[in-house]
Amino acid sequence: MNQQKSPKKKNNFKNAAMLSGIAFEMGAIIFLAVKGGKWLDAHYQNEKNIFTVIATLLGVAISIWVVLQQLKRIKY
Repeated sequence: MNQQKSPKKKNNFKNAAMLSGIAFEMGAIIFLAVKGGKWLDAHYQNEKNIFTVIATLLGVAISIWVVLQQLKRIKY
């Protein structure tokens, strides 16, 4: 008899791949936001690094939003 792979195993592998990529995606978004904030502070010669703080918080918020959107797409 021909045994077929269960669709549940395939979904589990796909979900694991998506979840492992989330950390890299969050890191990249936050890293780029910080670099952008530092660049703005250097460009406008801001000594208090306000652009870095704002960009970092914005990057964290965007990365959380992206993660939540991806978690909605995961099928159990």
